[in-house]
Amino acid sequence: MRLGILEMVGLGATLIFAIPVGVFGLTLLGDGRTVFGGAMLLLAVLMVALPKFLTMPQDIPSLAAEKVIGGVAKEPDEEE
Repeated sequence: MRLGILEMVGLGATLIFAIPVGVFGLTLLGDGRTVFGGAMLLLAVLMVALPKFLTMPQDIPSLAAEKVIGGVAKEPDEEE
């Protein structure tokens, strides 16, 4: 899976917020507060993972363009 420039910038911005939440969760787990620490770790993982699997409103124009381009310009078969 290759990331484009904008996807890398978005991932970096997400990590700026997710890493401190994850470290906070690890600190809480180390202090013995397992439920809240585990919830913070889960939140940090979801902050990074959900944007890859959910379709956001700003993604709809690019998805539509990919379908139009894919329908117009099909890749040639090896037989041709």
